[in-house]
Amino acid sequence: MADIGYDGRVAIVTGAGGGLGREHALELARRGARVVVNDLGGSVSGEGGDASPAERVAAEINDLGGEAVANHDSVGTPEGGKAIVQAALDAFGTVDIVINNAGILRDKTFHNMTPDLLEPVIQVHLLGAFYVTQPAWVVMREKGYGRVVNTSSNSGLLGNFGQSNYGAAKMGLVGFTRVLANEGRKYNIKANAIAPVAKTRMTEELLGPVGDMLDPATVTPVVCWLASEECDVSGEVYSVAGGLVARFFIGLTPGYFKKDLTVEDVRDHWDEIRDTEGYIIPDGPNDELKKIFTILTEGKEGKVS
Repeated sequence: MADIGYDGRVAIVTGAGGGLGREHALELARRGARVVVNDLGGSVSGEGGDASPAERVAAEINDLGGEAVANHDSVGTPEGGKAIVQAALDAFGTVDIVINNAGILRDKTFHNMTPDLLEPVIQVHLLGAFYVTQPAWVVMREKGYGRVVNTSSNSGLLGNFGQSNYGAAKMGLVGFTRVLANEGRKYNIKANAIAPVAKTRMTEELLGPVGDMLDPATVTPVVCWLASEECDVSGEVYSVAGGLVARFFIGLTPGYFKKDLTVEDVRDHWDEIRDTEGYIIPDGPNDELKKIFTILTEGKEGKVS
């Protein structure tokens, strides 16, 4: 089979001055994409700014024979998001791929969480994905093609001590991804998410020695697949770490039904409610509503089968 390529495609990669974003930008460029390398150049906590990381990666791509431009706008404002997309339009005339990778950390236990720790994390991770994707979405929708890859985290999907701000933002990106998948379906726009585990400047202290087995480059093949024309899924989330790829999904148990449900009924049938045997994976709200309406119409009380 032919190799996957991106000739003629234009990609925006945020937070591409190092770590995961750099690897994504380099691989897309190697395979023919023209790339906007976005990075504010701030610290891990989101403070300060430095144009050189984005400039270095863009220069690296150009030196290898690819095409790239550097951009230093912040993803965290509507104006910054528009400017990032405009950079793609000015340099390359369009945008086909958006990889929302920019992120910061401001960890603190929940009882000590303050607005200055909460709001910037939500702003960069969650609002940043909105602000960059929306102006690109308009272009994609008009042309009838697009790929969006959002960077979620197991901190959001599963929860991680001391990261209520980060986890909330990352799980928010899952909902964002699933809505984009639904809205983009008839325009050939696919949106998916990854939950990567990799050694970067954000995680190297947390991972310790095991981090050496978690090269960011091993995450990039999944991102590039999800960003490709051949990708045939949308609205999904993938765990990616050190060459291991697996799918996260949202399951719904069969449950228990009683028309005149009481608190005591919930208590007495709690194990049946939580029983995962026979679960379904709803593609969207309509799948859950179909199940609900079917059960209510049939009126058969007890454990749902």
